[in-house]
Amino acid sequence: MNRSVDSPPPDLVRLFEPIRSDLARVELEFERHLESRVDVIPRIGRYIQSSGGKRVRPAVLLMAARLCGCAGETAVRFAAVVEFIHTATLVHDDIIDDSAVRRGRQAVHSQWGNDLTVLLGDFLYIKSMSLALTHDSLDIIRLLCDVTLRMIEGELYQLTKNGDAGISEDEHFDIIRRKTAYLFGGCAQIGGMLGTSTPDQQRALREYGFNLGVAFQLMDDLLDFTGDADALGKPVGGDLREGKVTLPIIRLMADEPETRPLVQRIVTERAVTREQWTELTSLLRRAGALDYARSKADAFAAVARQQLRAFPDGPEREALTALADYVLHRDR
Repeated sequence: MNRSVDSPPPDLVRLFEPIRSDLARVELEFERHLESRVDVIPRIGRYIQSSGGKRVRPAVLLMAARLCGCAGETAVRFAAVVEFIHTATLVHDDIIDDSAVRRGRQAVHSQWGNDLTVLLGDFLYIKSMSLALTHDSLDIIRLLCDVTLRMIEGELYQLTKNGDAGISEDEHFDIIRRKTAYLFGGCAQIGGMLGTSTPDQQRALREYGFNLGVAFQLMDDLLDFTGDADALGKPVGGDLREGKVTLPIIRLMADEPETRPLVQRIVTERAVTREQWTELTSLLRRAGALDYARSKADAFAAVARQQLRAFPDGPEREALTALADYVLHRDR
């Protein structure tokens, strides 16, 4: 069966089957709260929704909530909240990175310009908190605020490191934690907070999501070198062209320092020739840098799976465990 670039892989469809109806309600909630008398807001919102997306973050929240005995409108509402937060970061990130393509289509700012897109991102952030405030849970709102602040800090920190071929592995992991992992961790923890769970189980869910998020981002780093542009919905090599030095390159330069001038030239010029790309990918494979990054992703996914031992066997635990495996084998 042929599937479009924007549809999730069949394995993900199978994993999300227990929460399929909840995810559909998240989409409706997202659309409903984009309604505005300012016509451009719902128009851009519909464009973003129709561009697809894996919805992994709201799915983690919904599955964790079911794991802890919570299903219904409250879980759907908070899943929509985290999708608003994630979408806000995407539209802002595309402006910052000057990324023309997102999920195989023009990025929002390419269609509507930077001014409108910045304000839309602001609208989405505020809307997420407004929606969260409809549920009287100060602890969850504090957690969402903390996660959002960490994500913005991560974006700011990454900007200070753009074009810097001397970024260390520790610095890169700090960016991953802030930009990606804390939101994944927050999604899983909120699911536990909505249901019946002990403090230890909530911590286990937070660690599950956090480690899953690191593995997810590390695989993103890898796919920038190994992925297929059609499957990814964006050109490969985009990170380097945006001045971002990720783990495979950091490892390559640590093992073979003579490659640093090549990397620095690419991130400084924000361009890579076909010959440079061929040379770089060959060096990465020969030096084992891609295998190294993959081994790191494997290790974080393993830690994520271990956290689920705090819960009894069941379909929700099985789905969350399988999601860690999916993250390691996804093609986009």
